[in-house]
Amino acid sequence: MMLGILSYVVDYFAPIFLVLSPITSYADQIASIHRRKTSDGFSLDIPLIMLVASILKVFYWFGAYYDKSLLAQASLMIVVQVILLKVALDNRAPDGSHHTPFHGYTAENGLKDLMSGRRPYDFWQWSGSKPYFQFLAYFAGTLLAVHVLLPFLSSSPAYIAFLGYVGLAVEAMLPIPQIVKNHKARSCKGFRLSVICNWLAGDAMKMSYFFLSSEYIPWPFRLCGIFQACCDCYLGFQYYMYGEGPAGADIPMSSTSKSGLFG
Repeated sequence: MMLGILSYVVDYFAPIFLVLSPITSYADQIASIHRRKTSDGFSLDIPLIMLVASILKVFYWFGAYYDKSLLAQASLMIVVQVILLKVALDNRAPDGSHHTPFHGYTAENGLKDLMSGRRPYDFWQWSGSKPYFQFLAYFAGTLLAVHVLLPFLSSSPAYIAFLGYVGLAVEAMLPIPQIVKNHKARSCKGFRLSVICNWLAGDAMKMSYFFLSSEYIPWPFRLCGIFQACCDCYLGFQYYMYGEGPAGADIPMSSTSKSGLFG
């Protein structure tokens, strides 16, 4: 009896929760940044990770044809993260610099940055807002071109598996930039408790759905979901350990100096 009730809840209510999770997870963060007129303490890498992962998951569906509720979630996540990125960029502290993406950089420079633990080419740390959206457009456009113009590649099992594992592995890395930022600042100031709570609730619902649902859920979703759940739990522990910390502990998000890979 209990097993039947649990199966009913997982099959009918979990998909609704998953589809709406982009809104429930990030609406408060968007509102908070807009209300405070600052995005200090919030890692811009979060929209980057979720947008890249969600775009890859959308194209993954055309080969794997996994559960449509997960496709709807990925599509809605793209919309929400674009809004979050725009609000965060509009409210970051100006630094007065004019950094043109990849200008004056060579492959040797990028390799040196990577070997020394810095972010190659100052990627995703540009001074203007336009390059962020240009990168996303080029990224999605390239995947679309492969899908339409190279069907022999886009329909191959190896390419489909590549999209799935890479997309979900990228998404599993979501908490890492925020974990690193919190560790450096010894503070979680600027990162909403509501986001952490929604991530943890989402992890519990996803794990139930991935392993108990009668729908087809590929193993990449399950493996990467387990890893992300572990990271989210540690992020919750950080919030318990640091709290919002002293106001002076913030690390500016828009620094143009050579920072670490997740700094």
